[in-house]
Amino acid sequence: MVNLTLLLCLVLGLCFSCRAEIKPDSNNNALDLDIVHYQPEQVHLAFGERTASEIVVTWSTRSLPPSSDDERSSVVEYGLGDLKQRAYGEANKFVDGGEKQSTQYIHRVTLRELQANSSYVYHCGSSYGWSAKFQFRTLASAEPDWSPSLAIYGDMGNENAQSLARLQRETQLGMYDAIIHVGDFAYDMNTHNARVGDEFMRQIETVAAYVPYMVVPGNHEEKFNFSNYRARFSMPGGTENLFYSFNLGPVHFIGISTEVYYFLNYGLKTLVFQYEWLKSDLAEANRPENRAKRPWIIIYGHRPMYCSNENDNDCTHSETLTRVGWPFVHMFGLEPLLYEYGVDVAIWAHEHSYERLWPIYDYNVRNGSLGSPYENPRAPVHIITGSAGCKEGREPFKGKIPEWSAFHSQDYGYTRLKAHNASHLYFEQVSDDQQGAIIDKFWLIKSQHGSYSEL
Repeated sequence: MVNLTLLLCLVLGLCFSCRAEIKPDSNNNALDLDIVHYQPEQVHLAFGERTASEIVVTWSTRSLPPSSDDERSSVVEYGLGDLKQRAYGEANKFVDGGEKQSTQYIHRVTLRELQANSSYVYHCGSSYGWSAKFQFRTLASAEPDWSPSLAIYGDMGNENAQSLARLQRETQLGMYDAIIHVGDFAYDMNTHNARVGDEFMRQIETVAAYVPYMVVPGNHEEKFNFSNYRARFSMPGGTENLFYSFNLGPVHFIGISTEVYYFLNYGLKTLVFQYEWLKSDLAEANRPENRAKRPWIIIYGHRPMYCSNENDNDCTHSETLTRVGWPFVHMFGLEPLLYEYGVDVAIWAHEHSYERLWPIYDYNVRNGSLGSPYENPRAPVHIITGSAGCKEGREPFKGKIPEWSAFHSQDYGYTRLKAHNASHLYFEQVSDDQQGAIIDKFWLIKSQHGSYSEL
């Protein structure tokens, strides 16, 4: 039976929200409908340039809604319990590099001058279609004297996403101030002409539409020069989401791309630019007034400098590219920067497992003391948390674990961080295999922050 509404749309052109064009298929049957979609999907949040007072809302539509002087195609309606405020943004056309050149429009709107410690409701879209109504809570304060909580993980696909259900529940219960996803999304976002990426972004909407979802790229984002990754997210800093920093309570967070060391076919410029930017950012964070205000520095990137996994990944070799830089000449190595500028914690993923290291520099364990290794350590603490779940499964460990490895597990799960104050950080590892049990936890305690060469 013919759908009368669709027939009217086709004949009279009256339907602006579901316009369709019938095209003959290969057998000359008029069955291929080119549907125009204005409905928002894949909604997610990120911190803006001013972390405490700005949130960026990002979403996709299949087609670009019409706009005029009176109507905009990228709108967020929001408010403290109502939708009385409006903010406008822009949409960018994204064409996937696959065979079908699939197209979508990615919308970005920045909400500014938000009140601290407040719950906002919002929806996004245009007069041609609106998302569901979501909510988020702004940070407790722009000042450092509060205790943010985060969930941190990498390597989560839309198949075997073991941690997703628990993260959905905990996020909507208000347990986290932010999420950090340390590379490798969807497996892979470009697969099947970016349909896998679309489905992944729909899946994480149940997390990322409620709390800022901060990201860095992994090796699985590489296709077409990281085009899906660059287009879909909205990190601060204006570097197409590759590297940036933000402040949260007593912590200065830095996200970097480890992939610039491995995909040199895309050129060297980004690697050099990131290295110089990182050095400058660390120097600024270490100015006495800044380090006194936000004493903790945490860096995160996809590929680890160290790991004890049983495979042929770069971190299983002694001269990891991110650690020492280019082979032989050792230019642009990151470990000396972490040591010189007193980075407290380095968080990685890539290995589909969890591992906590003793404080380490150049393969030398530098514990605070025998009885309290994480109290005033003399080197950064490295954590690998790449076990959120993906179709590639778990990573095995070596039969003999190195002395610098303090704890390791193959359980699926994710890491929680609570920055209690200027002297205490608390980490714990959640196991999905054990129904949310905490399988590892430790306190990092420091009475003094700064370059390890001066401690």
